[in-house]
Amino acid sequence: MIKRTFPLLMVLGLTACASDPAPTEQLRLTEQALTQARTLGVDGEQSASLRLAEEKFAQAQAAMQDGENKAARLLAEQAELDARLAEAEHINAKGHEQLLEINQRINRLRQQLGAM
Repeated sequence: MIKRTFPLLMVLGLTACASDPAPTEQLRLTEQALTQARTLGVDGEQSASLRLAEEKFAQAQAAMQDGENKAARLLAEQAELDARLAEAEHINAKGHEQLLEINQRINRLRQQLGAM
């Protein structure tokens, strides 16, 4: 029994000790998501989600420089999701504004038709 479990424990131990690779690809994806949100017009001063994404991205870069690749990857993933959330919130707000404008136009048309 010990002869069978020892190799398994060794493999598990070695994989646990293996260092995480640098999350360069995740950092690139996060930077793209931040750029895309800013390109759409999301303002970091008005969007808490974008501010949070930028903070986490900076933390991820610092963690990667410190050699903490796992923490850097997690922070970069969170930052990417926060940037995408900021983008979705912005698109949703724009859609809501357009809906209000369309409803105002409809009401004006109804008033004009009622006046005839």
